Amino acid sequence: MKKQNNFDNKSFLKKIFIKICRIFGYEIIDQSNFYVPTQEKDLDQNLNIPGKKSITLPLGEVRVTRKVNALTIIFRSCTTVNMLTQNKKRLFDHKKSEYTFRSLNSIILSLNYTKKNFPNINFNIIIIDHNSEKKDLDQMETQLKNSSFRYSIIKLNVKDFENSIKKINEKNESVSENQISNMSNIHKSLLIAKEQCSDLIYFVEDDYLHVNDSINEMISAYERISSIIQKELILCPADYPYLYTKIEPTNIFLGSNRHWRKIDETLCTFLTSKKIIEKYWNKFISMCQFEHYPFEKPLHDIYKSEYCLSPIPSLAVHLTNINSIFGLSPNINWKKIWEENKDY
Repeated sequence: MKKQNNFDNKSFLKKIFIKICRIFGYEIIDQSNFYVPTQEKDLDQNLNIPGKKSITLPLGEVRVTRKVNALTIIFRSCTTVNMLTQNKKRLFDHKKSEYTFRSLNSIILSLNYTKKNFPNINFNIIIIDHNSEKKDLDQMETQLKNSSFRYSIIKLNVKDFENSIKKINEKNESVSENQISNMSNIHKSLLIAKEQCSDLIYFVEDDYLHVNDSINEMISAYERISSIIQKELILCPADYPYLYTKIEPTNIFLGSNRHWRKIDETLCTFLTSKKIIEKYWNKFISMCQFEHYPFEKPLHDIYKSEYCLSPIPSLAVHLTNINSIFGLSPNINWKKIWEENKDY
């Protein structure tokens, strides 16, 4: 237990008062010592009580009415395809499998961090893999076995979905085999989310590297912001460079350790609730049946009616090539985070 700075000398009546405040859920701030005696924490520590209240200074507390009970991470992997729509090399110039392993490792580390703050949330990792080599699948399973989280690995059968995909896209071009497998993987992910998941789902591709507190911040922000606006959300973990290529109005929300802004576009990595999936089921599935331009157009249509938020600074980076406007998120040392995830 943290030593109470100069607090042992406080009067008996003040100690009783603090105990009463704890019972009734009130907080006391000793601004002279930058200390919260009701929580035995300094003011610069995390003061949130998961599932109950979100506290930020000087705004005070928000009562959590939208408690998160479960999070399923659906990780779409394919170590045999370097880039879906281009042939450029990725940031750090490694084999595709290396990005997959480090991305998965960063998620596991982030879940370990999150579990300490949200011990009552049920976490589950599902990998949907297409055509990765056996040694790569074995490596992913080893990583999952070494974690403390429930997991499963599903091998995608593209034939289950390819007949539902129109072979000519919105640009009047033939849909590539790689895109067909991608659309099939997304379709499988959505079916699992609808049929097996109970609360939040994080759909994530295997080339996103996460900071350590990424999932913790997403859950904290979801509870806080959803409780304020009384709506379900979509959260994108990446602060994409393209968001700064045009000037447009937005809304800003306060999370635990990030600001969150309303955005109108994302790629196919995002966190949302089962309620959103069910509400816009036909829109989501349309993305798996017809190649729109841009590909994520059905998602963008949903964002016209629902709040989609992105963090500043970023919680994850899309490990594409250095010049991509959908890649390197600004103002974070990604090389350092890349190195931190090499020991998987």
